Amino acid sequence: MTTRFTFDGTALEAPRGLTIAGALLANGIVAWHRTPAGGRPRGVFCATGVCFDCLVDVDERQAVRACLIPLRDGAEVRTSASGRPSASGRPSASGRPRASGPGAE
Repeated sequence: MTTRFTFDGTALEAPRGLTIAGALLANGIVAWHRTPAGGRPRGVFCATGVCFDCLVDVDERQAVRACLIPLRDGAEVRTSASGRPSASGRPSASGRPRASGPGAE
């Protein structure tokens, strides 16, 4: 069985049960994020959710780690223009984690 999804508007399929990163790799896509400084291409690095090299936007969610999110049928996956998310999960436009604690926001 396969799961249908789109990546940057292109219709793709992948075996059911993969993460978004696995599905992109299964389709020969190895880079889907760019570093905020320098725009260098990134894809899967650690594949365990520790780094933030595999960020994508999925449906209404921004800057999620593709290596952790299971692909669901009909997902709209996009190259993420967002920076690294903070501990709260909200992306930081600069790519640096947002400040946290009293008075930070």
